[in-house]
Amino acid sequence: MLISLPMAFMTAFMFVGGIKPVEPLHLTATAIAWAFYNAIFFLMAKTGETDRYRAVLFVTIALCFILVFATGLVETRGSRVLSAADMAEGRTPFCHIVIPFVIIPAVLTRTIIFPGSMLEGFANIGTMLVIWLGGSLVMGRGWCGWACFYGGLDEGFSRLAKKRRIGRIGGHWTYLPFAVLAAMVLLSLATLAPAYCVWLCPFKTVTEAPAITSAVGWLQAGLFVALFLALVVVLPFLTKRRTQCGLFCPFGAMQSFTNKMNVFEIRIDREKCRDCGVCIEGCPTFSLNEQTVKEGRTRFTCTKCGRCVDICPQGAVRYHLKGTPVKAAAGPVRMLFLYPVFLFTAVFTGGMVAGAVWRVLRLLATGRMI
Repeated sequence: MLISLPMAFMTAFMFVGGIKPVEPLHLTATAIAWAFYNAIFFLMAKTGETDRYRAVLFVTIALCFILVFATGLVETRGSRVLSAADMAEGRTPFCHIVIPFVIIPAVLTRTIIFPGSMLEGFANIGTMLVIWLGGSLVMGRGWCGWACFYGGLDEGFSRLAKKRRIGRIGGHWTYLPFAVLAAMVLLSLATLAPAYCVWLCPFKTVTEAPAITSAVGWLQAGLFVALFLALVVVLPFLTKRRTQCGLFCPFGAMQSFTNKMNVFEIRIDREKCRDCGVCIEGCPTFSLNEQTVKEGRTRFTCTKCGRCVDICPQGAVRYHLKGTPVKAAAGPVRMLFLYPVFLFTAVFTGGMVAGAVWRVLRLLATGRMI
């Protein structure tokens, strides 16, 4: 309780100050969201388990985001379809996945190639860039295991099956996201358009997509749906791994490099480790292999989800503060990691969860979400 109380006070201040309830339903939704986040944090503190409760939060965030985003678009535009007029007038919400395809063209050509607003409106480019920078400093690629509002989708499908249908996936596949990143950055630079968004983003299936007005439009829509079904639904179900995050996402590949500047990491106490391979089999993002375990570390693609920490039978895997001994007390370091990461996640995603709860309450009260 003592560990959880400061988080409860800080999140209460952020939720009420940021969401500004203006009616009883808003206030109720905000209170429910606040209670949910703090129940998750309390359970993490009480049980010493991280991944089990993080996954519940992570999946909830993704589902709430889709509900809020889709209903919001229908409410303001009348449709989820992104029209040419919306793009021309800069009304496209900025997504963190597009960051690597915007930064390099902006630096080299002084051109913002994304059809959104720089400083105005919902999810504008400037605000999202500041949030991304802050999140990267706080958690590195932990963003992909805690704050990404898409990541809970493949996380959820990866947990539906009781056992794995597809065994090990060749290690060479883990380099594919970096190839996708390089190819899409170069193509975006050449075309001055966010190529990944235009052709390969599977999440266009559940958020917004350009209107289909030609054969090219049908091809794009087909690719979006096929990639979503393959990478977010089917393969995670069959492999019990986050295949979209670990084997394809270019933003995740770029975000891996931010692990180098983050002060937290996952380390393995080699004196306790028995090389049983449980952590390797359990890692959802292919961030552990025999070589890295022998070296007492993870690959730099680690999302700090904590599953390897939770499932290690010897208690050899732990959160670690860089520059301190690996044998330092694991519990305090874990809480030192959880506090800023959880607070960032709550502030960044709390509005989505509260908004989704409000939509559901409104449906129950009035029969309409919109």
